[in-house]
Amino acid sequence: MRCLSFTPIAVLQLTLFSVTHGAKWTYSGPQGEPHWTEHYPYCGGAFQSPIDIKSELLRFDPTLHPIELQNYNLSPNEQLTLGNNGHSLQISLPSKMHISSLLHRYTAAQIHFHWGSSSRPAGSEHTVNSKQYAAEMHVVHYNSDKYPNISLAVDKSDGLAVLGVLIEVGEFNPAFDQFLKFISGVKYIGQKVQVPGFNIRTLLPVRLDEYYRYDGSLTTPPCYPSVLWTVFRNPVAISQKQFLSLATSLSSSYAQDSALMPLHSNYRKPQLPDSRVVLVSFKEGKGLHGTLTVTSPLTRKRVIQQLLVGDLADLADEGLYQLLPSGSQKLHAGKRKDHKNWQSEIVAKPKQQSLNPSPWKKNQTNRDVGKLGLAEDTLCYVSVEQRVFHQLRQSHAENQLVQNLRNAVFPELNLKSYLDCKSDLALSTIRHILRGRPSDEAFELDRSLTKALMNQKTTSTPNKQNGPMIKHGGRPSAAVPKKPLSHGYPHPWLLPMEWED
Repeated sequence: MRCLSFTPIAVLQLTLFSVTHGAKWTYSGPQGEPHWTEHYPYCGGAFQSPIDIKSELLRFDPTLHPIELQNYNLSPNEQLTLGNNGHSLQISLPSKMHISSLLHRYTAAQIHFHWGSSSRPAGSEHTVNSKQYAAEMHVVHYNSDKYPNISLAVDKSDGLAVLGVLIEVGEFNPAFDQFLKFISGVKYIGQKVQVPGFNIRTLLPVRLDEYYRYDGSLTTPPCYPSVLWTVFRNPVAISQKQFLSLATSLSSSYAQDSALMPLHSNYRKPQLPDSRVVLVSFKEGKGLHGTLTVTSPLTRKRVIQQLLVGDLADLADEGLYQLLPSGSQKLHAGKRKDHKNWQSEIVAKPKQQSLNPSPWKKNQTNRDVGKLGLAEDTLCYVSVEQRVFHQLRQSHAENQLVQNLRNAVFPELNLKSYLDCKSDLALSTIRHILRGRPSDEAFELDRSLTKALMNQKTTSTPNKQNGPMIKHGGRPSAAVPKKPLSHGYPHPWLLPMEWED
């Protein structure tokens, strides 16, 4: 299916991409966050942002280098547009600004902010071990190597890269005053003023080598999971007066509206991890003691090759720990083989059966794995949504769009993120792969893995009246279709898979 594109807009505003669906959204009230999925199904889907960056999610990655920024020091002769789009304060950025340290060139598009209120100065979207900061700044970039503008990049799985900066209240910050002194001119929706250019780099933390990295989504509708997130470890400070200027100066109404609504508390609540881990570029510091080093991409590719064409009986017995979440190596069946020996023993058997036809696309970062049945093209979320909706209309089940979209994209997102070291391998993804394998071997591996995951959850979660809650790919149990529970299985997602001969 040909991927649809958005109509380019004069001022690049992620929060205004919702016009393609023709629905209004807010942070509270009848169109508030709990209702976003009614018009934007991806908001209830996989790999959503923001998240709470918890210590147990962290994995040290020695290959993460300092962020390199180009042309961030702008001349005062360059005019920037400061505007109020009804959801945030936004600054347009010139296309010469870009990130040069990622796999692709990511060109800057805009900066916008999320903040709390004068009575509750806690409005950052990302939190760190449940700590919420006063505000958060997002510097949005798009993949200009592959897409001509942000409108065409926003719904692609490799389309966006966002730098997240946590903001706390402290000392006066002269860099932020470069645009905050003009904020009174953009009180209402649609108002814009011109701001002289300045060094955008001064808005960021001094250290660009310490950050968190994970795969996520837009934090506003349409919530496409198209963002490579880089959240800097060190916050920047602004004064109390500067924060109040941000929190009290803007309205989410038009100038002609009779009832004016103040614009504050414009942040989304943390989303569930969905089997993701958070890579960190630093190894020392509070809360990092015992942080695991991420498994190499080569090892992860070999794990997938083993699932696709290797000996599943051996994997179910002595290599099972390779499939379990990081840090749970003790929960494998049988005796653990030496890790290096296991890597060298992967046998590439002739494929006895190809993967079932599916929406999976070949993973560009893994050509060997791609040859085994996973595709190379970038995932286009608008295209997937249209295809799934068309299928549901034929069965008169349009109300299941949110869950079906999630089921369609989660395995591919999880596999890509796993191969890029930013996720653990979810049980649903493993089962998707195993559908192409001999049923007896696949059933044995599925049974061993299900048992190990049950034991892991039972030992890590205190017993409750209704038994421990197991999450499907990180989502709450309520998101999984109800099935009758069998004795010994606390949640239907952990029931052994039904295999056909």
